[in-house]
Amino acid sequence: MDLPVMPPLRPMLAKSVKGVPKADSVEGGLSFEPKWDGFRCVVFRDGDEVILGSRSTKDLARYFPELVEAFRRELPDRIVLDGEIYLAVDGRLEFDVLSQRIHPAASRVDMLADATPASYVAFDLLALGDESWLDRPFGERRTALEGALAGVSDPVHVTRTTTDAAEAEEWFGVFEGAGLDGVVAKALSKPYAPNGRTMLKIKHARTADVVVAGFRLHKTSTKDRPLLGSMLLGLYDDNGKLQHVGVAASFTETRRAELFNQLDAMRVPLTEHPWGEWQQAEAQASDRLPGGQSRWSGTKDLSFTTIAPTLVAEVGYEHMEGTRFRHTAQFKRWRNDREPASCTYEQLEEIARYDLASIVT
Repeated sequence: MDLPVMPPLRPMLAKSVKGVPKADSVEGGLSFEPKWDGFRCVVFRDGDEVILGSRSTKDLARYFPELVEAFRRELPDRIVLDGEIYLAVDGRLEFDVLSQRIHPAASRVDMLADATPASYVAFDLLALGDESWLDRPFGERRTALEGALAGVSDPVHVTRTTTDAAEAEEWFGVFEGAGLDGVVAKALSKPYAPNGRTMLKIKHARTADVVVAGFRLHKTSTKDRPLLGSMLLGLYDDNGKLQHVGVAASFTETRRAELFNQLDAMRVPLTEHPWGEWQQAEAQASDRLPGGQSRWSGTKDLSFTTIAPTLVAEVGYEHMEGTRFRHTAQFKRWRNDREPASCTYEQLEEIARYDLASIVT
């Protein structure tokens, strides 16, 4: 491979802001686009050679053989793109299904590639032919991207953009129904900055009242100074079963010590806890219950301590992935005025579905 922009290359990143900024708040103006929820991927193609660079620069090609073939078929012979690998089921992004592709067995990957093929959406051009476009303004890169990919077809797409902040505000509200994360804003006049947080991202923020049903120790915890790492959270489903919905973390060391003392005093045996069934092979296979290993956790210690499920906390979250919080929730305050049984899925906002096909070109 011999391209003007070579791997490894860390993609340009974004910093969080509240609310969609005005289009003229940055010199030269802003371009807005949907924030995709998948695997960030820089595609390097030089003839038959294709490398799919992840955010951490690891090659994802072995996990997405159908995309490698699509890039050889659809893309110009020599090109470098920044974009996202995503997977849609019934017109909605499904990150859990996508994550199943990171599997050590090639036979498993091939089976999933056939059963649930992935797609790629491009949103930046980094090189074309013998020219690097890294130093060009985004406005020029976007125009060139549209030209270079004018003839592509599924599963390769180009993301929509707008310079109208009002339209971006509308996207922020409706595109979530297709499983998107929010909106990204890019300065039209700025060059591409590998690993630099020069973009802006606007993500959804919500709160929920949840039951605190257990905890894990922090990796720096010691016998002499035990520290809480994360609180395990639950919500009651329609059958009155307490489901594990995620964790809350990100505390100061002082707060970790305080929380450990508070929660440790409430510990109960796992056999007397609603999550006691996680030890059964059937339950672990059918639900994402606490304590189960995954392709992401590897050999990480996921042991936890169960506590009496009597505490209610208000947490902040961005959105749901099935029955769980997609990302780590943020603890906000205790809700001593709430009964644990009142913490159900019904309190969560229902998002109207939106057709993913209308978001890509």
